[in-house]
Amino acid sequence: MPEVSRATRVVSVDLLRGLVMIIMALDHAREYFTNLQFPPELLAQTTGPLFFTRFITHFCAPVFFLLAGTGAFLSVSNGKTVRQVSRFFWTRGLWLVFIELTVVDFGWTFIEPFGAASVIWALGWCMVAMALIVRMPVRWIGAFGVGMIVLHGLLDRINPASFGKLSGVWMVLHTPGFYLIKPPDIGAIVLYPLVPWIGVMAAGYALGALLVRPDRKKLLLILGASLTVAFFALRAFNHYGNGVAGQSFGVPLAAGPWSKQPTLSMAVIAFLDTLKYPPSLDYLLMTLGPALMVLAWFDGFRSESSIARILLVYGRVPMFYYVVHIYLIHVMAIAGAWLFHQPAAWLWQGAIFAAQRPEGYGHGLPFIYLMWFLAVASLYLPCRWFMNFKRRHRDWGWLSYL
Repeated sequence: MPEVSRATRVVSVDLLRGLVMIIMALDHAREYFTNLQFPPELLAQTTGPLFFTRFITHFCAPVFFLLAGTGAFLSVSNGKTVRQVSRFFWTRGLWLVFIELTVVDFGWTFIEPFGAASVIWALGWCMVAMALIVRMPVRWIGAFGVGMIVLHGLLDRINPASFGKLSGVWMVLHTPGFYLIKPPDIGAIVLYPLVPWIGVMAAGYALGALLVRPDRKKLLLILGASLTVAFFALRAFNHYGNGVAGQSFGVPLAAGPWSKQPTLSMAVIAFLDTLKYPPSLDYLLMTLGPALMVLAWFDGFRSESSIARILLVYGRVPMFYYVVHIYLIHVMAIAGAWLFHQPAAWLWQGAIFAAQRPEGYGHGLPFIYLMWFLAVASLYLPCRWFMNFKRRHRDWGWLSYL
């Protein structure tokens, strides 16, 4: 068995996180600037460029959750106790839930109050759960995470309505939807139920045990390739692993099993059109497999290289970047609407979460990509400043929550 070495900061983890932070902004730029009234996953209306603009951003959320667990294990390897990591998990988790329901939700909509249980909310509650899970042996944590990822599809056909007044509990746990807190119109949108995201974070914690080994690059390549092959095999089998075809917040989506399509491009799209809400087994295999292979590739990068220096800026201040980029893109959309004499009021009154996109608003993909580039480039210097600020004040423990 190869010798396990004491871990230092694993640069490849920050590089992968930085890459997905950049890619994430593309999806949000598309949401705010698009002129289309339908989601890219809708097979009946989508196009290749539109679908793959959405598809590339599918990698972001799984990597966020996976690396949150991995980072915790690496901190243990660097000298922190499990008790310290457990405390950090539950305190930072509750902080993230608070930030989601206040600062982040307002940034999406510019209305108050507004409740959306999205990715930061789910990250927070998964961290709270991990505060207990990390007290188990690492192998048990890995088995728990993998088991939840593989088996949670057995729960797909359970309807939240079957729980009556407790339907909201099931939405939080597994099936996304709009939970009415005070009928008829006061409620919360649950976008990211906790199962199986808790499992992804737990698997990420166990993954950290591979990253402190000298042969980690080889192991990551083998694991990533195996997950990717498993995706193609399971998806081709077409019976288990991708949820139940149906609707997402009233919008009909394909999901479920893929079917024969009239063209090769549409056949590829149908094959890759996997369910994200909640993330199906197919979706997680499709995203985590290639992500682990990219992580192995990044393991050979030197932090002094040009690409690495750029990615590290975004990857080492993810929360700062996430919050600021939401406000920036939202404000850019308002400015763009005024500049091009398009309807702007809806962007002040709920925007993409709580308002209907009006006719005559929006742009095509080339403009969306331009806005994405401008937003990410505009955040480089602020993120670099904050990264250096955190580096100079390592003794300020509260900075680890930002």
